[in-house]
Amino acid sequence: MGFCSGRCTLIFICTLQLVLALERQVFDFLGYQWAPILANFFHIIIVILGLFGTIQYRPRYIIVYTVWAALWVAWNVFIICFYLDVGGLSKDSDLLTFNISAHHSWWSEHGPGCVRREMPQAPGVRTTETHSYITVMGCHMDYQYIEVVHSGVQILVALLGFVYACYVVSAITEEEDSFDFIGGFDPFPLYHVNEKQTHLLLKPMYLST
Repeated sequence: MGFCSGRCTLIFICTLQLVLALERQVFDFLGYQWAPILANFFHIIIVILGLFGTIQYRPRYIIVYTVWAALWVAWNVFIICFYLDVGGLSKDSDLLTFNISAHHSWWSEHGPGCVRREMPQAPGVRTTETHSYITVMGCHMDYQYIEVVHSGVQILVALLGFVYACYVVSAITEEEDSFDFIGGFDPFPLYHVNEKQTHLLLKPMYLST
């Protein structure tokens, strides 16, 4: 794998991550999922930083992107566990909305094939909620599996970005080290030293005459 191909691949991966993050951000906004909204926002910022570092040959920015890629994988693993009710997590909780609202994933009511119906309250029933009871039927896929697929795709792309980012950082570092070794950053080239030595050798001959 050449450096140019690895760098171009990382640029493509970062661009793909931006598209996927923006798509996910839209649906998280529609579902009022505040925790994923904040995570997506930071993800977009770091991916842009990594994309800039890759284009401008800035390894420090790419290292920040690499660290975030590992954290992003961990976050999406948590999202998968949340929607699959792993451990003490429950998809019916308000954890992703910081317990400030009862909203759930947008896909729970608008998934493929879902039919959303509002059931009016019974005449003699009084509740603190003003909205009608909503039932959803006919969904081709449960919303939690749609969220799991989204997170799975994010994990796959993030892992690819992590691998290629590590390669690009190592390639840039090797190029900088080799450039230093041949005197690329030496403010006094070798020919100046040679001229100085020649001048010193000729000086005694001039004084002897």
